[in-house]
Amino acid sequence: MFRKMIYALIAISVIIGFGAWAEEKNPLFNVITIDGVITSPTAKYVANSIKDAEKANAEGLIILLDTPGGMDTAMRDIAKSILNAPMPVIVFVYPPGARAASAGVIITQAAHIAAMAPGTNIGAAHPVAIGLGGGKDMDKTMSQKVENDAAAYARSIAKTRGRSEEWVEKAVRKSESITAEEALKLKVIDYVASDVEKLLSAIDQKEIKLAKGKRKITTKNAVINNKKMGTRQGILAAISDPNISYILLLVGLAGLYFELSTPGAILPGVIGGISLLLAFFGLSALPVNYTGILLIIFGVILFIAEIKVMSHGMLTVGGIISLALGSLLLFDTPEPALKLSFQVLIPAVLVASGFFIVVIWLAIKAQLRKHYTGAEAMIGDETEALTDIDGEGKVFVRGEYWNAKSENPIKKGAKVKIIRVEGLSLVVEEVIK
Repeated sequence: MFRKMIYALIAISVIIGFGAWAEEKNPLFNVITIDGVITSPTAKYVANSIKDAEKANAEGLIILLDTPGGMDTAMRDIAKSILNAPMPVIVFVYPPGARAASAGVIITQAAHIAAMAPGTNIGAAHPVAIGLGGGKDMDKTMSQKVENDAAAYARSIAKTRGRSEEWVEKAVRKSESITAEEALKLKVIDYVASDVEKLLSAIDQKEIKLAKGKRKITTKNAVINNKKMGTRQGILAAISDPNISYILLLVGLAGLYFELSTPGAILPGVIGGISLLLAFFGLSALPVNYTGILLIIFGVILFIAEIKVMSHGMLTVGGIISLALGSLLLFDTPEPALKLSFQVLIPAVLVASGFFIVVIWLAIKAQLRKHYTGAEAMIGDETEALTDIDGEGKVFVRGEYWNAKSENPIKKGAKVKIIRVEGLSLVVEEVIK
């Protein structure tokens, strides 16, 4: 009886161990999401995700892509990371309604397996749209060089992956865009699938070519590990959005402006300083026009000058115009994904201008407000002349004796009004009833 129990325990242990061993052998796929503009933090995120997948001994990395495009340098960095990845990288344009536009085309073409969900589209990769022109006007010769370079780059990647070189060239030269079904038919992508599970089922045992040689993908009983972007990477990616960087810039300038106009507030200055530093980080990863930044700063200087110089609103108007023009010129690129949205620009300019105007009004109101302490507080007070004031005399004000001056002779006991303070003397005039 005891021996049977031992055999049973051994059998159970073997079964459990075999089950655990089988589970460990299930292929692992890390899944990350790129949703938004392609920037430098995005490129670093992809590179780090490939390294993490390698450390985890994952069978592959799946990138869920939905992008309007982005920076050319970031796009090329992502393509290099994918082309040299030690494991299969699958780019899946997902969910339905997503797109792989502009830089997204090249990223999709660089993948070992390219797939799209129904209801998605891919295309519009003209070099202007992926930032190769730097956002500046180019002459015909330079424009042609840039276009040829982009077309050759796209063709070389498509050829490496055995996809349609002709179509990617059309996407670059003619900004052509197609649906998922059309992309599959033209051999621009490899699969159309409704979700990740069906895509994995479709690619089981497919042979792909890595940098180190050929390899078959195993997806049976695959374990899907959804990897969310880390807090640090998420913050960097968010800051690199042109709209967020612009808002941080305005908040930073407004905070410092409030601190300078009302010294001692402290909190606005701290918030302004932090926001300004974050804005500079975001702007460093974007195609910035420094004329735009200078115009925005000049606008703030004009708002500050309005407090010191009574221009009857002319400096404020100039500040608003400078702020608006600087905002329009801030990002030097024709790429829509890297431009400042008018839905952000217009409300931001109006709110910022309103904030500066309110602070100016409060500062001027404080300057014009009647003083209640010090010598200046006596201006406008009325009292009686203690002596005759013929050039000089004496008055008693607020419990103190003061020397008094007057341009016109004033008799003792006459009611006088203080009009200004000169050192230790009061300049007065007689109150005539």
